Amino acid sequence: MPNHSDRKADHLDLCASDQVAFKAKTTLLEQVQLVHDALPELAVSDIDLTTQLCGRTLQAPLVISAMTGGVDRADAINRDLAQVAQELGLGFGFGSMRPLLEDPKAAGYRVREVAPDILLFGNLGIVQARDASDQQIVDLIGISDCNALCVHLNPAMEVIQPGGDNDFRGGLDTLARLHEVLNVPVVVKETGCGLSRGVGQRVAALGIQTVDVSGAGGTSWVGVETLRARAATQRLGELYWDWGIPTGASVLQLQGLGLEIIATGGVRNGLDVARALALGATAGGIARGFLIAWNDGGQKAAHQAAAEVISEIRLACLLTGSRTPQDLVKAPKFLGPELVQWRP
Repeated sequence: MPNHSDRKADHLDLCASDQVAFKAKTTLLEQVQLVHDALPELAVSDIDLTTQLCGRTLQAPLVISAMTGGVDRADAINRDLAQVAQELGLGFGFGSMRPLLEDPKAAGYRVREVAPDILLFGNLGIVQARDASDQQIVDLIGISDCNALCVHLNPAMEVIQPGGDNDFRGGLDTLARLHEVLNVPVVVKETGCGLSRGVGQRVAALGIQTVDVSGAGGTSWVGVETLRARAATQRLGELYWDWGIPTGASVLQLQGLGLEIIATGGVRNGLDVARALALGATAGGIARGFLIAWNDGGQKAAHQAAAEVISEIRLACLLTGSRTPQDLVKAPKFLGPELVQWRP
């Protein structure tokens, strides 16, 4: 059975390629048409992109989303991308911190030296969180010095994954327990299949305030594991490759529940972020685009890519007459028919 390091290395290689995209399903963010305002009565310098998320202030509604950890390559990637987040005032998220449960010295989870001020998201699977002690999880937070803990829900990915989990009982009780005992916010996150309104309602009822939809339409993590799978699960993986709620639809599903929503999953640029904000998201997150930029040109290229996304969000605000990202939700828009079907 592959170990954690082998799996994480496979994930990095596959996610930097086009092999693991959804085959037919899109994010549906393309079905959000923002209405152009030719008289915005704003200067570009009037646009204030600052955003509150998890009790912290971001300089733009953007998170460099969860990618990797637990493998030597992750150390350089995470430090460079965390430094980009520091320089631009963005959020940054680790990939799964499961390796830290077994080895407190696992690579890739220490970035505070280069990013002392960022909103830093830890990340642990719901099954691992269920089975770990409170002290183990507190220790993970201490080792990484993260400001919030994403607990990822990934039943589709796990069932296809070689050696993956098959028992997802006790998830809601685990979230309630973590929300009670941890001194940092718990963020409920999917991994490429989106969050439904029903899940959002159950999470909100616990008092958890932040979710990351990680919807369908970008990287198919079922697809990632299908390419790594044994014959026993490859057929299942092919059948469920496109499973999930599109990112735009997931944001729409969660409207009105009082949740901070991070829109990730196939978000490609600042216009996609703006479309998600118009549907009710608090911030958008991009992972693959920044990983590709880093692969092509290291930290400098990743910084340029992130700065471009910020400029794209600012322009979307200007062209809709929105002084802030929060104003985008009130901006006129038309929704395409497939997206409208998901409205609760």
